[in-house]
Amino acid sequence: MREELTEPPPIRQLSAPELKALLESGTAIELVDVRTVDERAIATIEGSRLLDQAYHDALLLRDRDTALVFQCHHGVRSQHAAEYFRHQGFRNLYNLRGGIDAWSLLVDASVPRY
Repeated sequence: MREELTEPPPIRQLSAPELKALLESGTAIELVDVRTVDERAIATIEGSRLLDQAYHDALLLRDRDTALVFQCHHGVRSQHAAEYFRHQGFRNLYNLRGGIDAWSLLVDASVPRY
């Protein structure tokens, strides 16, 4: 009997206020920052983790239902990263629409814009 191959669900887009509510709710999520080390030195969302090689490799060992929220500067690189993990079989993926720039504008003005 042949198993049906099904596409993982699409990546869900989160607004900055929706991400804030998700973080405050205590929901188990991983906030994955796909920017460069230099960008993180300028501005960071508390609780995020840089997607370096070690973290990438560790994520690939996780359960495919792990909730991952990707963020970058404006939401483009993070969308690409989320698509990559979708192709690795992850099913619970989010992209921060507007990136850390939207976070600074809509949630936390103390986070510098660049």
